[in-house]
Amino acid sequence: MIPIRDQNPTRHTPIMNYLLIAANVLVFLFFLMAGANQEALVYQFALIPANVTAGVDLGDVRDIFTSMFMHGGWAHLLGNMLYLWIFGDNVEDRMGSFNYLIFYLAGGVAASLAHILTNPGSQIPTVGASGAIGAVLGAYLVLYPRSRVLTFIPLGFFMRLTLVPASIVLGLWFVLQLFSGVLSLGGPDVGGVAFWAHIGGFAFGALIAFLFAREHKPSSTTTW
Repeated sequence: MIPIRDQNPTRHTPIMNYLLIAANVLVFLFFLMAGANQEALVYQFALIPANVTAGVDLGDVRDIFTSMFMHGGWAHLLGNMLYLWIFGDNVEDRMGSFNYLIFYLAGGVAASLAHILTNPGSQIPTVGASGAIGAVLGAYLVLYPRSRVLTFIPLGFFMRLTLVPASIVLGLWFVLQLFSGVLSLGGPDVGGVAFWAHIGGFAFGALIAFLFAREHKPSSTTTW
């Protein structure tokens, strides 16, 4: 299933979400223009779990944040930005722009830590906003479980656009990540998708959104 858009309106222009999308695109274009230096830059700014477990320094902390804005190709970038575009605006609308920025970055950190814990000896550079976006998806599921998402569903030779509850779209996404993540445990260090970063980000986002919703629950008291 490929989500196209949701039916959940926003009250305010999601400036921070737009800025995050722009930052991801600009960083990707910068790396494209680096040409022959691109590989060296990847190893300099991407997250490498083995470097962190060998002893954390300021460079490793920096890499956790810089790796959030790096992508491995056009498909990787566009897929991530599609999900951020669809679901990020409503989470920002609910949390507020500054809180949303802190939440997004913290979600990326949580995702990176989950990846490091499950791949402590990996020397393969890890890049992508998927972990932070996973946090956004987890938050959206908690905050807007009844929202409906226009979704593209390929069924063999037939293709269909239909409205699907967000709980199904995002729930299936998480189950797929969890299933793939469990299968990847104990496997060889060959790179690919950082499923546990997605899982860690999603779980973090869902937890923070649950706590946020409880803290900002509307009062049942009637005022005159």
